[in-house]
Amino acid sequence: MTVMHHHGYEALVEYDEEAELFHGEVLNLRDVITFQGRSVDELKQALADSIADYLAFCAERGEEPEKPFSGQFVVRVDPGLHRAAASAARRAGLSLNKWVARTLEKAAG
Repeated sequence: MTVMHHHGYEALVEYDEEAELFHGEVLNLRDVITFQGRSVDELKQALADSIADYLAFCAERGEEPEKPFSGQFVVRVDPGLHRAAASAARRAGLSLNKWVARTLEKAAG
């Protein structure tokens, strides 16, 4: 498996040895966007075309296309961990949100 990117969208690609065909699906969306190709160039073009088709379909329906990530997520943790994180943020002179974002940036590399 490998990952491809196009205009902020991320897709997972696999190779089907029997069919001698690459096939992929855009990740992290409720909508399903798939594509396929026999070569890398064909696969890249198919990904671009599938995303363009998706954006056009959304425009026709008057809907905003779904974005892979909004930058917001909810995390549920033990109350003791919540308290410890809030204290660490205060000691660092940061809001809890900013402290969590910086901590995640460090952990994600």
